[in-house]
Amino acid sequence: MPDDLTAPADLDAADAASPEPVPDRAPVAERRPTVRRHHGDEFVDDYEWLRDKSSPEVLAHLEAENAWTQARLAHLAPLRQAVFDEIKARTLESDLSVPVRMGGSWYYTRTEEGRQYPIHARVPAAGEWAPPQIEAGSVPPGEQVLLDQNVAADGHDFFSLGSFDVSEDGARLAYAVDTQGDERFTLRVRDLTTGADLPDVVEGTFPGAVLTPDGRYVFYPTVDDAWRPYRIWRHEVGTPASDDVLVLEEPDERFWIGVGLTRSRRYLVIEAGSKTTSEARVLEADDPTGEFRVVWERRDDVEYTVEHAVLGDGDGAGRDALLVLHNDGAENFELVVADVPARAGDDGAAGALDPAAARVVVPHDPDVRLEGVDAFARHVVLSLRREALPRVAVVDLARTTGEQSWTAREIDVDEPLFSVALDANPTWEQPLLRVQHTSFVTPATVVDVDLATGERHVRKRQPVLGGYDPADYAQHREWATAQDGTRVPISLVWRRDAVTLDGSGTRAEPAPLLLYSYGAYETSIDPYFSVPRLSLLDRGVVFAVAHVRGGGELGRHWYDDGKLAAKEHTFSDLVACARHLVETGWTSPERMVADGASAGGLTVGAALNLAPDLFAGVLAGVPFVDALTSMLDPTLPLTVVEWDEWGDPLHDAEVYARMKGYAPYENVPDDASAYPRVLATTSLHDTRVLYVEPAKWVARLRAAGAPALLKIEMSAGHGGVSGRYARWEEIAFEHAWTLDVLGAGVRDGCATRARRG
Repeated sequence: MPDDLTAPADLDAADAASPEPVPDRAPVAERRPTVRRHHGDEFVDDYEWLRDKSSPEVLAHLEAENAWTQARLAHLAPLRQAVFDEIKARTLESDLSVPVRMGGSWYYTRTEEGRQYPIHARVPAAGEWAPPQIEAGSVPPGEQVLLDQNVAADGHDFFSLGSFDVSEDGARLAYAVDTQGDERFTLRVRDLTTGADLPDVVEGTFPGAVLTPDGRYVFYPTVDDAWRPYRIWRHEVGTPASDDVLVLEEPDERFWIGVGLTRSRRYLVIEAGSKTTSEARVLEADDPTGEFRVVWERRDDVEYTVEHAVLGDGDGAGRDALLVLHNDGAENFELVVADVPARAGDDGAAGALDPAAARVVVPHDPDVRLEGVDAFARHVVLSLRREALPRVAVVDLARTTGEQSWTAREIDVDEPLFSVALDANPTWEQPLLRVQHTSFVTPATVVDVDLATGERHVRKRQPVLGGYDPADYAQHREWATAQDGTRVPISLVWRRDAVTLDGSGTRAEPAPLLLYSYGAYETSIDPYFSVPRLSLLDRGVVFAVAHVRGGGELGRHWYDDGKLAAKEHTFSDLVACARHLVETGWTSPERMVADGASAGGLTVGAALNLAPDLFAGVLAGVPFVDALTSMLDPTLPLTVVEWDEWGDPLHDAEVYARMKGYAPYENVPDDASAYPRVLATTSLHDTRVLYVEPAKWVARLRAAGAPALLKIEMSAGHGGVSGRYARWEEIAFEHAWTLDVLGAGVRDGCATRARRG
């Protein structure tokens, strides 16, 4: 990727300049049957041969798929260019994040017009806690550039920054980069007093490296052949990587491990976690070569995280304690206070703590999902979810002495749909708490809350150029009824003057609608603002999110009721939401596109097979559509760790039968000529959902008569292309396809609205 992009991409010119001949028909993948036999069942797979990405024949087929997709969508080049130009025109290209105080400096990232990647920098701080006012587009006096990603990315088609950690004294930076897209990162250490990288280079690391407070050691994870982070290493700065010390190896293939540092910088923490079970170890940060001690021994189906706090004991003194957020007998989690495990030589025997000895301070609430805890010198902050919305609440530790249960003060937002979350708060002793709130209509807003008075200081609202007015848009929540009677929330946003409602709130006519869903891993799709989405809304498209089971919007039970044996709920929930939107007049089948990525690609792919007549199109990004094949192969990346999410079809015939019943690839009918248009996107170097899944799916769909297209990035990973301009081009490509399917590419006045914002 070039270091500078001084002019906007000309997508029309790029299409016109292609020297490749225009194909006159879709590529046909040859049928080469292989038989898969498990539990007495046989499945004939005609396209498994596409898995060998080292094969010139496979690469040629993928290139042919790209050429066909480009040819079929060539007529959309002007629309793609228009959408790209709109995104660019609405974005403040030379921008700056709100500076964050850490030690003696203010840290921030900034972007420069025409450059793909951000620049990480800092300026000196005095005693103030209000961030300095730095004009966007300027270089402030005294700035020190820590890492310019544009320089690091120069000469590479792909670039991703993984680890990024500054030592407490501000003298060293540990950072790691991936220039392939396969999420194997090269770790380096930079001397920030000189700006030069030290000789230290460690290949093949995983994101999450952390420096000890004195900057002498780096702890980092590495992965096994199945792309599972399973080892934590200790590297002494200035020594060769071959001398690095293995600190911990996790033998259980269900568990990932990672390492971090508490906000107090008093303790290093190693956490091991599967989808259902976790275990934490702690070590004093001033003794980095010591032994980590287990907090609670792992127990099946018990998850917990730990955070260090200093709590008052009633006489003005403080004691070190651990805040443990856990789900042992508490489905939605509760917060307890526990001792720090004793170390050898301390009074008392070293060893794991007894969970029964912990004191409950925030009890379990069936209506509130506790999602995180952050400790500061004088406050504890809870991240929670209530009424399907994420919130933040603050506990004043000065008021907790002698209390059986802690009282938390919630930070409220005056909107019907919103998201509130912690922003960057790296400092243990700080008088302000930084949060960010947003909604479908409110740009991301950074606020500092005075922890003593509750006073709020708005530091920045995401700029939207061109005169954006939130009042021009509306957001709303609907509830669909699933097959089993469960009520499923749907969030919607639209432009008021593009979607006509009558006096009772009923749509005057069905609108074009993009329906997004995910539905896995307890991941919640919360209200969020998007500049690129405005190009859809301003053309009259309604954007909707189906909060299907398998996500976490309504608490842990919402997740549990959409995984393993209950996984089919995810797919039938999406169908129920789509039908509700049709029945209530929001849209019609010929004006609705289903959209999902990764595990969400499985969701929309399964819904497509369940109700192909309900959608005009399906947009599937890096889609997990050959799920059963992947879950049958424990040598593939992520398979074993994913068995707790989907089940183990390799050893369990019932799980095999269930997954075969919903996996999109297996369930493409022999005649899919009545299927809607399908666009699948993927990346050759994706290690999470291998490119072969959508490649096989599209081949089978097309062989059955479905109008399916495949777009594959040949130099990217699971997250797609790198660089913001390249990402805008990718979004413009998908938006143009969506608008074309919806028949919303051209509307009277849409261009005027787009320019206005």
